[in-house]
Amino acid sequence: MKLTYHPLGDTGIQLVFGQTISEETNQKIRLFAELLKAEQIEGIIEWVPAYTTLSIFYRPDKVRYQALLEKLERLYENIQGGAAEAASLVYEIPTYYGGEAGPDLNFVADHNGLSVEDVIRIHSSQDYLIYMMGFVPGFPYLGGMSEEIATPRRSDPRPKIAAGSVGIAGSQTGVYPLETPGGWQLIGQTPLKLYDPEREQPILLTSGSYLRFVPISKEEYDSIAEAVRLGEYKIVSKEK
Repeated sequence: MKLTYHPLGDTGIQLVFGQTISEETNQKIRLFAELLKAEQIEGIIEWVPAYTTLSIFYRPDKVRYQALLEKLERLYENIQGGAAEAASLVYEIPTYYGGEAGPDLNFVADHNGLSVEDVIRIHSSQDYLIYMMGFVPGFPYLGGMSEEIATPRRSDPRPKIAAGSVGIAGSQTGVYPLETPGGWQLIGQTPLKLYDPEREQPILLTSGSYLRFVPISKEEYDSIAEAVRLGEYKIVSKEK
């Protein structure tokens, strides 16, 4: 398939890898980003992956649009065929379900004709692909949630949701990295900080990786929260 693209003002190019959200399209975007990182094309400042696109920003005084486009087209030829696979990590997100941390867990269960235990089992049995980061710093856009636990957003959004809250909205699940308003159905909370401006790497997760929610007890939650506060907790990850 021929690469499609269009300019973003006079300092950017957006590459379009497909028209539908899928792991196959995301795989191509990740492979291309890895090639960009290895190639270190002069003039490129940064690139931003999304569901079906990769936006590249550059300095026109270092590389002209047409010259850069030719380099990008040559790179794209290297990922055609889909034989190679981009490396991925699965991050484990310890999550305390229910109680004050997940006030909507019973509603999600009742809405889908399931038990609370079923909702927790289904929600925590999937590796969720992080398609992209956005909305607020550290928020992961996840794919792969089972339709068995899909639940509409709340009709009355909460004015304040605690950082680390895990929620469901429609067919999506996600984690609030900051205290913000929101209308998602809250089913639990993680003690991890997905965004911490004091860390060397403020954003904990990366697009193209996966995460898995791991159920924990309230005692485990409190213990991990204290380790996080002291800077002693290291997130568990494994190769997929």
